[in-house]
Amino acid sequence: MSTTGASADPLATLGSLSGVPESVESVRKAVDRVYGHRIMRRRSNEITSEAALRGARGSAALSGADWALEEVRRRTDFSGDDEARVVGASLRLTAEAGQLLSIWRQSPLRVLARLHLVAAASNEGEVGRPRQAGESVDEPLIEIPLPSADEVHGRLEGLAELIIAGGSAPALVTAAVVHGELLALRPFTSNNGLVARTAERIVLVGSGLDPKSVCPAEVGHAELGRAAYLAALEGYVSGTPEGMAAWIAHCGKAIELGARESTAVCEALQRGAA
Repeated sequence: MSTTGASADPLATLGSLSGVPESVESVRKAVDRVYGHRIMRRRSNEITSEAALRGARGSAALSGADWALEEVRRRTDFSGDDEARVVGASLRLTAEAGQLLSIWRQSPLRVLARLHLVAAASNEGEVGRPRQAGESVDEPLIEIPLPSADEVHGRLEGLAELIIAGGSAPALVTAAVVHGELLALRPFTSNNGLVARTAERIVLVGSGLDPKSVCPAEVGHAELGRAAYLAALEGYVSGTPEGMAAWIAHCGKAIELGARESTAVCEALQRGAA
């Protein structure tokens, strides 16, 4: 894998984006439809649990473990092979994300380190910290150039500053930037995709856009497909306003599809209760 750092810093492009408001409004409408469903008022905990399971399955699929939902639901042992370990890591991250919301805005880098520790399920030296010079990255499905360790450290600090400062950016934009930046940097030696998608989920929940975590973007990302995901990521990595806007729109569509998935779950529960 190439270790040539990307020449553009996408964070520097945020102020010049255009065409994003349409995606923001479309996402808001999709989320509102789920939260307005009558089943959500009575059985929101069930919807949240099902969304977590489906989101974990979707995230694992994007990392190469494309299991059927029912297989994920019934399996109890995830230690067997590489795919099983990916699914297990995704499930652990989904469960852990809700415990880290209060820390995220004060110490996002601490949260990211914790997420990597949970995903890796190991105490080896390179786990739970950004990679150092000379350390390789096991992320075979993402083939964009790999930034140097020095660039990673600098851009992680910039990302942390952006999160801590807050600001007026819509939740969709912040979530997409966090997701894209972590995929572009691959700051850890493994499991970066799983960590990036979990961080996106934390932003969406913590921002108040999806406080009950019932609109799993991971479902939408998986439904749109890995090829579209990687093509949109290349737009983000380019650092151009057009590329950044395309990545944000892609993330917005993923959230809408996640919302549609949970709406369908609500409808199924409503038919069963009728």
